[in-house]
Amino acid sequence: MDTAKIIAATKMILEAIGEDAEREGLKKTPERVARFWEQATAGYGGNAQDFSTVFDGEQYDEMILCRDIEFHSLCEHHLLPIVGVAHVAYIPNKKILGLSKIPRIVDMFAARLQNQERLTSQIAAMIDELLDTKGVGVIISAKHLCMSARGVKKQNAVMETSALRGRFRNDARTRAEFLQMIKG
Repeated sequence: MDTAKIIAATKMILEAIGEDAEREGLKKTPERVARFWEQATAGYGGNAQDFSTVFDGEQYDEMILCRDIEFHSLCEHHLLPIVGVAHVAYIPNKKILGLSKIPRIVDMFAARLQNQERLTSQIAAMIDELLDTKGVGVIISAKHLCMSARGVKKQNAVMETSALRGRFRNDARTRAEFLQMIKG
């Protein structure tokens, strides 16, 4: 990340809207914004090797669900926040993933400029790639600031997306069990 460019660009934006980038309340804003961008886009550095806590030889063959995984992302179209929850389930095929790895996968893909559809698919694809599962299900519910703070200004609109693979797509009973489980 080019921190100097982000700092310079932030100063330019402040000046472009008529602010004094050197006034007391704004002096350190460009550096804070640069730190924000570093954190908000940290997911570009992640890959499958970062999630190597895979346990082989497991005989568990029922659904594993991690639900209500809170995340923040940034809309690639407006650079505004997306705030939501992900529900991620899979049916193992002799391998299980360390439980903390599921939220870490969500966070890695969320810490990129995103659209919700791609985020949902990326999470499902990585879990399937890591574990060669019998099926993966991902459902994301999120609010988009680009929809509530600008444009149509719909404060309570929630976008829901799903990525269903294997038994979650092909077996109505598995899909129904997943949907029931995420209700809590």
